[in-house]
Amino acid sequence: MTEADGNISATALKALTVLDFLGEQKRAVSVNDVADGIGADRATAYRMLMTLVQAGYVLRDASQKNYRIGFKVLTLARNLVSDDERSRAILDCLRQISDETGETVHYTALDSDTTVLVFRAKGTQRVSVDFQIGDRSPLPCTSIGKVLLAYSNQRFVERIIAQGLTKVAPRTITDADAMRQELATVRAQGYAIDDLEFAEDMRCIAVPVFENGAQVPGGISISGPSSRFDLVKLDQLRQILMPRALELSRKLSG
Repeated sequence: MTEADGNISATALKALTVLDFLGEQKRAVSVNDVADGIGADRATAYRMLMTLVQAGYVLRDASQKNYRIGFKVLTLARNLVSDDERSRAILDCLRQISDETGETVHYTALDSDTTVLVFRAKGTQRVSVDFQIGDRSPLPCTSIGKVLLAYSNQRFVERIIAQGLTKVAPRTITDADAMRQELATVRAQGYAIDDLEFAEDMRCIAVPVFENGAQVPGGISISGPSSRFDLVKLDQLRQILMPRALELSRKLSG
């Protein structure tokens, strides 16, 4: 155990793991479900649940048998995406792109080893890919993930690659050297595409948004069904996304 590890509370980490698990569920779940989900025994899961119930972050239903995430989590997050100048600039940019393309447009940020969708502007297309704010996705197999990796330091990139490049769709890149070359290409051309790499019926395009010089904490992306999003369509979107993202980067002092 390192010096940093010695300052970590294993109990707190278990409780947060329970909270993460509950946040992924679309219905109330039992203690046994939680125990299975976090890989713990029933007694440990129950103790973590009771702690979170007491703190207000988990709610127990009327039967006293099932649990779900509580609304206090919303209170905790209310200032994370605040109504400030930066947020307004990002949302204005997304809305302009959405108005111009008719597509739903996302701003997604890097959060630890995944992406998290932070802002979105809803489009008018009836056939679309419906991601929600707070949704997370892997880095290597998504267009926005590849953008964020391409502008990250090499040590971080190698750590992500070392975790394994899992095949999740027909064209997922699973070879480490191929991924390194892909990221070099993304950095050189200034955008990334996901060509059936995250889902067999979806394509995406993403561009970086720069802040504080060369830092890329997030980027803008558009996803759509492969029936509408062929490579020609992605290139048309690229011609709209890149100048808009550059304009936003300038506003954010990038």
